[in-house]
Amino acid sequence: MATATLPVYRWHLAPDGLATRRQLRALGLRPGGQDVVAQVERPRYRRGPLVAYLYRIELALPVRAMTAAKAAALAKANTARRTCPTCRRDAGYVIPTSLGMCVPCAYPNEQRAA
Repeated sequence: MATATLPVYRWHLAPDGLATRRQLRALGLRPGGQDVVAQVERPRYRRGPLVAYLYRIELALPVRAMTAAKAAALAKANTARRTCPTCRRDAGYVIPTSLGMCVPCAYPNEQRAA
């Protein structure tokens, strides 16, 4: 996709009828294979601008319904992310990748405040 030929709009100034992927998702839609029609740019001070691609809302398709198999796979993946590899317990939260284990296993000598 050649981004040089796309119309560029400033942040919050895109015309009606265009939306980003997130905005489409909030409406229960997906791009559905259509090409990007424009982009919006948000200026940043230290790096280049933040860019978001825009799609036509009238060409967007409804989001596909989640199947039972996909729901089961997602539940299994989330369970794996919550299970501590050291103590094998469900931590009740997603295990931080920086620690690689639940907080009690990472800091066994720390006492919890009551």
